[in-house]
Formats: sequence, C-alpha cells, structure tokens
Amino acid sequence: MSSNNLDALYRRVIMDHYKNPRNRGILEDGNHTINMNNPTCGDRIQLSLKVEDGIVTNARYEGEGCSISMSSASMMTQAIKGKKVEEALKLATIFSDMIQGKEFDDDIDLGDIEALQGVSKFPARIKCATLAWKAMEKGLKEEGQQ
Repeated sequence: MSSNNLDALYRRVIMDHYKNPRNRGILEDGNHTINMNNPTCGDRIQLSLKVEDGIVTNARYEGEGCSISMSSASMMTQAIKGKKVEEALKLATIFSDMIQGKEFDDDIDLGDIEALQGVSKFPARIKCATLAWKAMEKGLKEEGQQ
C-alpha cells in the first residue's frame, strides 16, 4: 500500500473514532477517576477505570479536545479493557515510543492505535495524542500503590 493510501486510511480510522467514540461517558462503578488537561491546546479528559483483581475490566472517558486527543482516548479505552494492569502499562510505553518516533515493540498488534503513528511527524500534537494514555498510566500506577 502506498504511503498516501496508508495516510488516508489512518486519517479515516482517526476520524471514525472521533465521530463515533468508543467508551465515551461516565463509568458509574469505576474505582479510579483521573482528570488531566493539556493547557497548551485546551484538551481535557476525565478517565474512569474499573480495576478488579489486577485486570482493567472497564474504561470510559469524558472530555473535550481535538480529533487526535479524543480519538486516542477512544482507541486507548478499547485497547486496555480486559488487560492486566502490567499489560496496559506496557502498551502505554509502546504507544509513547511509537508516538515519539522511537523504535517500539511491533510484535504486539496495536490495532487502530497504529493509525496515530503519523502524529510523530507533528511534535506539537504529541501531547494531544498522549493525554489519555498519561491519565491511564497515572490511574493504574495509583492502583499499584493501594
């Protein structure tokens, strides 16, 4: 697939998550709620996680922001559901490396998340893409301290 076709496909995936968000809303029975914002562009997120026996059983988010920020939150909540806390944190590390244009473990199927790889070409947008992931890391690291 040519680079232009791949970029177009990735844009469609990002816009699909933006226009048809997955896991958007309040998680009534969550045991972790994390609020974060990106003051440079105004993106904000409230991430709710439910962790039981070391497994992320549910994740939902509310927020406002650009298509990159909100699409990333949608993709992230899809990706971590059903994962062990350690697996979700490893996924966050892989995502962070990918979004910064670093080498990353590509043995793991990132699914739709891979569509955000092109953000690495736009340094000003990296914070947009990582906002939800940083919130997830914060919440799961708090989980480990309980």
